[in-house]
Amino acid sequence: MKLKLKKYKEQLQDWPQKGHHIMAQYDDEKIIAYQSYRKQIGEFAVKNQYFGGAFSLERMTWIKPNFLWMMYRNGWGTKEDQEYVLAIHLKMDAFKKYLENAVYSSYKDNLGISQKEWQDQVKESSVRLQWDPDHDPFGNKLERRAIQIGLRNEFAHIFAHEDILLIENISDFVKEQYQFVLNDDLDNLIIPEEKPLLFEDEVLNKKLRLK
Repeated sequence: MKLKLKKYKEQLQDWPQKGHHIMAQYDDEKIIAYQSYRKQIGEFAVKNQYFGGAFSLERMTWIKPNFLWMMYRNGWGTKEDQEYVLAIHLKMDAFKKYLENAVYSSYKDNLGISQKEWQDQVKESSVRLQWDPDHDPFGNKLERRAIQIGLRNEFAHIFAHEDILLIENISDFVKEQYQFVLNDDLDNLIIPEEKPLLFEDEVLNKKLRLK
């Protein structure tokens, strides 16, 4: 596994407790995102290092850079058709491009545009942006918000075939760490090392509500 790992409790003391934060493992060239699929799709992706086969390019595909939020959504790989957990090493430039083209998935007054303008943007855009409550290892809701990004049409095609540097199967690692959660043993829980991501582009940070 190419992921950098660190004890959960050691990371917890450095993490922001509230606000909008892209919690992720990243460097200048890449960022890790997570997805869960049924075995057929996951095995094809790991073997071929791109998404194809039973993977549908007609549906919106959601990527999540926050490991624990992915674990909340897939039940630590126990939910049906989400047993195959993938760590996707994405080009940072591609990730940034998704966000630059993203439209919020639901309308709020603080977006700075009218509902009609937002509806027009949604029709034209192939990238969705959503902030949801982050969760702890047990699935409890936190004040901090976690990001997920939906891709469709040309963005889904480019993601599936061009934007990925590496696809890793981390299903066994997830199962091993879930045992510590089930045993209420967070002292020994190890997860990917993550920190908040901020861009040099202040316009993009403002759009994403990052601080």
